[in-house]
Amino acid sequence: MNNIDDFLRYTRDCDITLADATPNSVAMSSRIRLARNLEGFRFPPYLTEGEEAEIEREVTHALLDNVEGLHYFDLQEMPLLARQVLVEKHLISPQFLQQQQGALIIAADEQTSIMVNEEDHLRIQCLAPGLKLQETYEHALMLDRQIEQAHPYMYHQQYGYLTSCPTNLGTGLRASVMLHLPALTMTNRMNVIIQAMLRLGMVVRGIYGEGSASLGNIYQISNQETLGKSEQQILHDLQQQVEQIIEYELRARKALMQQSSILLEDQIQRALGTLRYARTITSEEAARGLSSIRLGIDLGIITDVTIKAVNACISCMQPGFLQYYKNEAMPTNERDIARATLIRDLLTN
Repeated sequence: MNNIDDFLRYTRDCDITLADATPNSVAMSSRIRLARNLEGFRFPPYLTEGEEAEIEREVTHALLDNVEGLHYFDLQEMPLLARQVLVEKHLISPQFLQQQQGALIIAADEQTSIMVNEEDHLRIQCLAPGLKLQETYEHALMLDRQIEQAHPYMYHQQYGYLTSCPTNLGTGLRASVMLHLPALTMTNRMNVIIQAMLRLGMVVRGIYGEGSASLGNIYQISNQETLGKSEQQILHDLQQQVEQIIEYELRARKALMQQSSILLEDQIQRALGTLRYARTITSEEAARGLSSIRLGIDLGIITDVTIKAVNACISCMQPGFLQYYKNEAMPTNERDIARATLIRDLLTN
């Protein structure tokens, strides 16, 4: 791929995005992120342009020469709208969106992305559909070892991997699972779960991570502690808690069906009708409606819409996506019209 535009259009046209691969379940996706810094260099806030370039060379040679299917892009050459699409696809961080320097190494299936010279020298990220923490970690670890063979990391015998922010010290591991929790949200139980997770050293965030709100009843559950536990203990604890939250969500859905089936079905069918016929719709309203439709599919209430279509709507309805593929900046009202048109097409074809 010659540039990020070619890459993004390729992933769209080939219909191979992670969202399209997501199975019908409460657990939408799993993510593993490893923070690493190369030995012999200062942390990114203090790097010179020459040092940044050297780190990029070290990492790109280690990966592109040894791992198939990866593509390199210079952040400076990425249009701002293309970066916004990558944020919406969870392939780069909001911080990386605003940077002037850096590089991105990404796989065509969008399940691997490596940010070079973000907050740390490296942010190795791997994604997978469903609840697959261990498998996703093993893939990230393979990439991690490939880089370390070419250049050792900053590592302290007592503190583990050294990172720019002390909250990532130790394993440098952030593991997370994206969960669709409409029933727990509707029954006002999410605050209890959020507080319980904090006591267990985990955190519940919105769809775009730290500082973001829940959109369409989608929450990200991740470990908060990276020091004092092994990688396997972190993965085990998160897996255990996520499985428990999934069980709570399924029980809440069952209770809603038993106690308020008509009201629930009415809400779901109204959401489907709105999205199939609306001529203008905001991203927040679309997210709420798509959450209801996804729940309706899971419960067997909706049978003529697929999870793949719903996930495609979720991926395509964001402001960056709409403007990028229209190839122009659009005011809010025009985005709302374009969003409604796109969702109508996806839900009726």
